[in-house]
Amino acid sequence: PQGNASTALGIDRHADAMMGVYDVLVADRPLLRTVRPCPDVPDLWVAPATIDLAGAEIELVAIERREFRLREALDRLRQQLARNRIGAPDYVLIDCPPSLGLLTLNALVAADEVVIPIQCEYYALEGLTQLIRTVGLVQASLNPSLGLGAILLTMYDGRTRLAAQVAEEVRTH
Repeated sequence: PQGNASTALGIDRHADAMMGVYDVLVADRPLLRTVRPCPDVPDLWVAPATIDLAGAEIELVAIERREFRLREALDRLRQQLARNRIGAPDYVLIDCPPSLGLLTLNALVAADEVVIPIQCEYYALEGLTQLIRTVGLVQASLNPSLGLGAILLTMYDGRTRLAAQVAEEVRTH
């Protein structure tokens, strides 16, 4: 919801009247109306996170089928592209907050595969265990086709014993 990925990809998420993922999830706007081309990367399109997305967790609670909002929006996008004879995207990357709320749950329900970035520090292992448990619960009840694609070690410093221990623990897990 902070919009860091949008900003990193060159999207001015503070532009007046810009629609974003909030509008898709809460106001049921078409995803196709929210995407913007990335100015620095050809053929990369971004559905930006605007400041409104910070309040989406609270607003989604009262919405029926709240866990499926993003998945249904992506399905409608694919149908809309097919009607217009435009190919579907090769990949859809969903950047999630580091919490297990309704935004992340929407992403897990919409995804085919999850890649989990983890900093090579001890406390990150606790969060990893909880996230893997959540992925299992989502597989069991909301998205049986969800797969664990990879655990991506970040901020690895091979000079420290801690980083090596965390990496070994992740590999063992």
